[in-house]
Amino acid sequence: MSRRAYYFNSINNFILEDDELVLGQLLINDEFETTDLQKMAWRSEIQILKEQLIEFSQGDIIFEYNIPRMGHRVDVICIIEGIIFLLEFKVGDKEYKKSTTDQVMDYALDLKYFHDKSRTRHLVPINVSTKAAEKQNEYYCMEDNIHNTLFCNKNNVGSTIRETISRINDTSLSALEWINSRYAPTPTIIEAAQALYRKHDVEDISRNDAGAKNLTITTEAISNIIDQCKKNGKKAICFVTGVPGAGKTLAGLNIANERHHFNEDEHAVFLSGNGLLVDVLQNALAINRSEREGITKKNAFRETKTFIQIIHKFRDDALTTYMAPVEKLAIFDEAQRAWNKESLADFMRRKKGTPDFNQSEPEFLISIMDRHEDWAVIVCLVGGGQEIYNGEAGIQDWFETLANNSPDWKIYLSDKITDTEYVGKSDIPTLLNGREYHCISDLHLGVSLRSFRSEKLALFVKLLLDERADDAKSVYYGLKQTYPIFLTRNFEIAKKWVKDKARGTERYGLLASSEGKRLRAEGIWVPSDINHVGWFLNGKDNVDSSYYLEVAASEFKVQGLEVDYAVLAWDADFRYTRDGFDYFKFRGTKWNHVNQEQRQRYLKNAYRVLLTRARQELIIYVPEGSDEDPSRNREYYDRIFQYLKSTGMEVV
Repeated sequence: MSRRAYYFNSINNFILEDDELVLGQLLINDEFETTDLQKMAWRSEIQILKEQLIEFSQGDIIFEYNIPRMGHRVDVICIIEGIIFLLEFKVGDKEYKKSTTDQVMDYALDLKYFHDKSRTRHLVPINVSTKAAEKQNEYYCMEDNIHNTLFCNKNNVGSTIRETISRINDTSLSALEWINSRYAPTPTIIEAAQALYRKHDVEDISRNDAGAKNLTITTEAISNIIDQCKKNGKKAICFVTGVPGAGKTLAGLNIANERHHFNEDEHAVFLSGNGLLVDVLQNALAINRSEREGITKKNAFRETKTFIQIIHKFRDDALTTYMAPVEKLAIFDEAQRAWNKESLADFMRRKKGTPDFNQSEPEFLISIMDRHEDWAVIVCLVGGGQEIYNGEAGIQDWFETLANNSPDWKIYLSDKITDTEYVGKSDIPTLLNGREYHCISDLHLGVSLRSFRSEKLALFVKLLLDERADDAKSVYYGLKQTYPIFLTRNFEIAKKWVKDKARGTERYGLLASSEGKRLRAEGIWVPSDINHVGWFLNGKDNVDSSYYLEVAASEFKVQGLEVDYAVLAWDADFRYTRDGFDYFKFRGTKWNHVNQEQRQRYLKNAYRVLLTRARQELIIYVPEGSDEDPSRNREYYDRIFQYLKSTGMEVV
C-alpha cells in the first residue's frame, strides 16, 4: 500500500471484501497505536459505505489519504466518474459542526492547490455526520471547480453522490494515477514546522517544480559541511541566502530537526531574534503535539523550547558561564538582524548591568560557539533588504567579525551574497580582509515559496518600491492571473472582500505599518503590542484572532509569518509625491519628515514586509483622507492611490 493511504480498492471489490479484512488493512497501515474509538469509527464507516456505494461499482475508494502539509488524513475519498468526493466522517454526531465543514473544505483546497491530478478536477467536500438530521443541500461549484460543502447522514451518502454526478460532467480519471500523483505543497512556516516536527521529510511539504531550487539540495549542502566538521574536528560558518519567502527559515528548521540528537553529540538549535515568530512556532508545535500524543501542552512546550529558542535567551545564558553550550550546531534565522556593537553594548549596560561589554552580536555569538574544543557549525540564514529595526547590523558585521577574529573557522557563502541587497556597496574580499572563503551556489534559494500562486511577487514588490511603475506594471501583467492585487478606498469593501475570498480555515488578517498612526481616524488601530500567538493561531470563534479584522498587525508582528488573504491599510507615513516616495513619522499632532537614510530604509522595508505577507491574494486599502484634517490631507492619499493604480492593480 502507498504510504499516502491506508486502503485503496475499487468500490466493487471493497463491497465484496470482508469487513474485517478491510479493517485489518487500516490497522496494519496505521502508524500510531489505534484506539478502540478509532476502530469503532472505521467499522461504522465501512458498513455505511458498503450500503451507500453499491450502485457505484465502477468507482474507486481510498481510506485515510495523507495530507502532510496539514498533518491530517482524509477519512474517505471516492473517485466516481472522474469526480473526487472527499468524505469527512463524524460517527455518532447529531449535528453538522462548522469545524467539520471547514476541515473537509480545507482538504479540498489543499488538493486543488498542491496535488497535480486534482488541479483541474471537480472536488466535492462532504460532511458526513452519521446521526444528524437530513439537510437540504445546495449544489453549486465555485470558479475553481471546488463544490460547496454538502451534508449527509448515514442514510443519504449514496443519493447525495448520485445527485452531484447528475449535475457535473467530468472526464474519466485513473484512481491509481491519482493516488500516486505528485503532491507539491507550499506550507506556511507554522504548518512546515509542525510537519517537520512530526518527522515528515522536507520533500513531503515542499514543492519541487522544475526550475525551483529544491530545499533538499540546500539542506544536503549544509549537511555535508556539518559532516565534514564533525569528522575532522573543524568549525565552519555558512551563509544561506534567498529571495523573500524562498524557504530560508524552512531550510533552517529542517536542519535543526534532522540534527536534534543529544546522543550523537550534534544537538542543534534554531535561534531567532524574532521573538514573535518563536512564540508562535513554540506554541503551534506544543499544541500540535499535545493534541497528537495526548500529553499536556505544558510538557509538550518544555520540549519545543529546546528545539526553537529566542536568540537573546541563548546569548544571555552564555553571559553567565565560560563553558561551551550544549548545542554544537546553531542556526541563526534572519542573521542580518543581529545587533551592532553600539546597540548591544547599550542594551547590556541598561538591562544586564554589564557596562564594559564591547562586542557586536555577531562577534559575541561566534565567540560562544568557538568555546567548543572540537567541532561546531553556525548556519546564518540571510534575507536581503529586510532590516526594519534600528540597531540592526546587516550582514556586514558578520564579515567584519570574521575578518578580525576566529581564524580557524571555515567560511562558506552563497554565491548571491555579493548582491547589493545583502552587502550594499561593499565587496566580500574587502569585508573579510582577504580571508579565504568558499562560494557554494546551493546555499542560495532562488524561488519564492510564500506566494505559491506566483514566483513574480517579490520582483513586482521590489519594482513598485523602487518607483519603477512601468516595469512593475509589466511584471504585474503576468502576475495578476495567479496573484491578483486589488485597490480600494473603502475599508468595509476591503473587509468583505477577504471574508468572501477565504474558504475553510484559510486565514485572513488586517495589516498596517507601525507608523500608520492616522489610520486611527478610519477605525484602524495599530497597537504596539498584540496577542500575536492568538492572532495567528486562534480560530474564528476567538476575538483575538486575525479573522476578526479588529487588530492590525504591523511589520514587527508578521515578519516571518503569513496569512492567506490580507487587507493592507496604507497610511501617509510612506507616501508618494511628485519626487517619488517620501518618508514621515507622526509625532504629537503632525507628520515629521524622516531625514536619516537608515530610517528611511527601515520604513521602505516595512512596506516590503507587509506587501509580501499574503499567500494568495492581497487588497490594499488607501483612505480617502479629509479636507478638515491636515494630518489626513486628501492629496497624500490620492497620490498613493494613483501611483499604486499605475502599476496595474484593479480597483474595487
